Amino acid sequence: MPNSYFRFKQFTVYHDQCAMKVCTDACILGAWFAKKNPGISVALDIGAGSGLLTLMLAQNINGQFHGIEIDSPSFKQLQENIARSNWKDKITVFNADAITYLFPVKYDFIIVNPPFFETDLKSPDVHRNLAMHSTALTLESLTGIIDKNLTAHGSFGILLPYHRTVEYTGIAQEKGFFIAEKLLVKQTPAHNYFRSILHFNRHKTGNVQTHELAIRDNNNAYTKVFTALLRDYYLYL
Repeated sequence: MPNSYFRFKQFTVYHDQCAMKVCTDACILGAWFAKKNPGISVALDIGAGSGLLTLMLAQNINGQFHGIEIDSPSFKQLQENIARSNWKDKITVFNADAITYLFPVKYDFIIVNPPFFETDLKSPDVHRNLAMHSTALTLESLTGIIDKNLTAHGSFGILLPYHRTVEYTGIAQEKGFFIAEKLLVKQTPAHNYFRSILHFNRHKTGNVQTHELAIRDNNNAYTKVFTALLRDYYLYL
């Protein structure tokens, strides 16, 4: 039976009531942007789930953080995880639909690990379907939410299956967003990419910075790049 929690160096995330569990690619997403945005004043996590991304950002960034989660069991656990953390005084969470919710501020940075699979087979778990399948929140509507709630000079980060990278770049451009940087993730050097982490803003740049990360090396040990990125978080790195 899997653990009901995932313990990090400075916080613990309980996720047994959440539709989406703590996973490696989400940890990469949080750690990459935590190192990238030291000047955030206020940030938003859309579909905050267990609070993983919010807590990863809050650990390393001196700002205010908001999270929104539509699923009630996930939201309850989100509240509990935040309340146990060292950063509860700078985190506010909302149990609401991001499509219709009137956020109290505009955000400098928005992070999102969105529903992935528009056409894949669904599971019998309605909460997992809500988290994994974009019938309730399509990538187009998600980008509209970001556009509405991001400051003019703000940026956003998103985690996607690698095969949807080009598709989503086009969706974002239709809303006036341009990709500034991307991190392409693979399991090992021998594998193909399976995730893309994309960083967008409203200002077109000449060159898109492209980075690559393999999680494990050919001996099944964590790579040096992965270790450096997650060292602030993972217990045994």
